[in-house]
Amino acid sequence: MPSAVRRLSREEALTTLAGRDSPHAAGYLSMYSSWYGGIVTDPWLMMVPVDDHIVHRGDGVFEAIKCSGGSVYALDRHLARLRTSAELVHMPMPCAPGEMAGIVIETIRAAKTEDALIRLYVSRGPGGFTANPYECVGSQLYVVVTALKHPAPETYERGVTLKTSAVPVKEGCFANVKSCNYLHNVLMKKEAVDAGVDFTVSLDGNGRLAEGSTENFFVLSRENELLAPRFERTLRGVTLTRLMELARPLVGAGALKRIAHEDLGPEDAYGAREAYVSSTTMDILPVVRYDGRAIGDGRPGPMFKTLLELVRRDVESGAGVRTPIR
Repeated sequence: MPSAVRRLSREEALTTLAGRDSPHAAGYLSMYSSWYGGIVTDPWLMMVPVDDHIVHRGDGVFEAIKCSGGSVYALDRHLARLRTSAELVHMPMPCAPGEMAGIVIETIRAAKTEDALIRLYVSRGPGGFTANPYECVGSQLYVVVTALKHPAPETYERGVTLKTSAVPVKEGCFANVKSCNYLHNVLMKKEAVDAGVDFTVSLDGNGRLAEGSTENFFVLSRENELLAPRFERTLRGVTLTRLMELARPLVGAGALKRIAHEDLGPEDAYGAREAYVSSTTMDILPVVRYDGRAIGDGRPGPMFKTLLELVRRDVESGAGVRTPIR
């Protein structure tokens, strides 16, 4: 006979949670929950109701935002993309943009750090376990602040490897929704780890390049064109979008021929002068091998260093894209 399963009182359950050894949560600094109605700083309290649709259906949207040197980078742009994602899945926002920005700032302050990664989740809300969105009591906001982890410095010096993914690309409007249903993305990352490469990049049904599990992919062509897959089938990356703005003067100076979104296939990447992946946490990384083929001479190129400097300078002091937390 199996041993009896304990039935815990509320006090016993809370005591168990408070005493649980969770080294993985050492970098969990603070969390705002509209369900709680405030901010907590104990990792064991950073929870979401199990009947929230974000848990059992992936029915939510999110953003990952960087705070560096006491300022949040591109906060307005991230909040705008969050609203777009919510609108595409007909999910009401739980509060106005200004209020949401204030909650983000206060949650960072509660974390007592000037460098952090902030994740915003808007969920359909608790209320039941079926697929019916109308059973939910109302959309909720969860803001989680964690320690900011950068790629190792040598990653920028030696570059990263990439392979084409076998995981089907997200189609239609789902390519433009930053949804909490990230099964595609999880499988792409698993694929990369299993294959011994750093990243994978997906292809659409016509064999055109799309995006990585959490990264945008783009190239520098042999003709010195900075080219990225069209946003119709990839998420509109905040870092990539900002980079393309920052790089415009390079066209006027003759360092770049043009900057554009185009239909690109793997062959365009194989024959590129340089290739890159970009995201909020890592800024830009140089791709030096794709599907086992060397990109350029197999080392990070000079344009990568120029682009990385543009983004890092913008993160540190860019006008109009930094929101101080103090």
